[in-house]
Amino acid sequence: MLRVILSGGGSAGHVNPALAISEIIRENRPDTEFLYVGTPNGMEHRLAENAGFKFAGMKVAGFQRHLSLKNIGRNIKAAAYLSTAGFKAKKIIKDFKPDLVIGTGGYVCGPIVREAAKMGVKTVIHEQNAFPGLTTKLLAPDVDKIMLTVDKAADRLDEHLRGKCVVTGLPVRKGFSENKISKADAKRALGLDDAVCILSTGGSLGARAINEAALELMDWYIRDGVKVNHIHSFGKNNREEFEARLKEKNINLSEHPNFIVKEYIDNMSTCMAAADLIISRCGMGALTEIEAEGKASILIPSPYLAENHQYYNGLVLQSAGAAVLYEQKDITPGLIAKTVSGLIADPTALKEMSQHASEQFIEDTPERIWRVISEAVGA
Repeated sequence: MLRVILSGGGSAGHVNPALAISEIIRENRPDTEFLYVGTPNGMEHRLAENAGFKFAGMKVAGFQRHLSLKNIGRNIKAAAYLSTAGFKAKKIIKDFKPDLVIGTGGYVCGPIVREAAKMGVKTVIHEQNAFPGLTTKLLAPDVDKIMLTVDKAADRLDEHLRGKCVVTGLPVRKGFSENKISKADAKRALGLDDAVCILSTGGSLGARAINEAALELMDWYIRDGVKVNHIHSFGKNNREEFEARLKEKNINLSEHPNFIVKEYIDNMSTCMAAADLIISRCGMGALTEIEAEGKASILIPSPYLAENHQYYNGLVLQSAGAAVLYEQKDITPGLIAKTVSGLIADPTALKEMSQHASEQFIEDTPERIWRVISEAVGA
């Protein structure tokens, strides 16, 4: 039996790769026993238990870089957690006796991966972003292997660590890698006609900048009689504001069957398959799915995340000729509509961007990840 500890938390962007990696391991070694280590109150607790994993809680918090009275209090609490985290991690490792510990980012995976390395347990981490996070930088000297989503990430690690790096890509959900459907079938499934289709999304929580872009576009379609299908998700945190903005612009969604507007898109692989152009944030999970579907995109990275890392994620696709990248601070009224208008008026450009996106997708990610893991544990 293979025994594996998984750890990653703080956001779905760290948890979902851990769960996807577990599926890859289980497909190759069905006898594997897993333990998920995360913060007791983090989303990883719910997601891991929903996926059927045993869970071990460990209190860890990140240090705040901007000083304020509130952040000083947070840093005191983070220091207190850190003082006991090593002891707790060591006990978890001794009790579970893992063959391998895998970290996928977030502060919580730091103590368990570092303690495992000290104890001689094989350790592997996966970095999702093009700009490696602080946890990856801190753990990189101690671990056996560093799996990367994109090769650019290696350039931002110390040179002597690059020999540990393996570009594996990021695992995608099953709907993006298996049983894919055509654009025409996807549009039929969604009740859309064969007109150009735009998909805009700010993720499960939503993003005001992307909501404003969608409103601007819908207003333009109606005002100028532009025939376009548009799918948009406004996000959990934005319902009242988005509905108020619809009223301000006199947009009655019931009058426009070619607009599909939801709080959350639960059939994303179908919606992406139907799209000719996608407007999105730059989380690496979303970008990898855009690559898997081979879609042109307009990318607006979140400016609120550590080291502006979404910008560097988006830069990978823009540099490949697959996307148009705008920093949020640079977006002016009418810019997104002007960009979309130019792209949909030039089908050749859209097709070329889509092709370049597809070229960025690493199709054999599961095989690459399993190769790293099997070599680490001698499986």
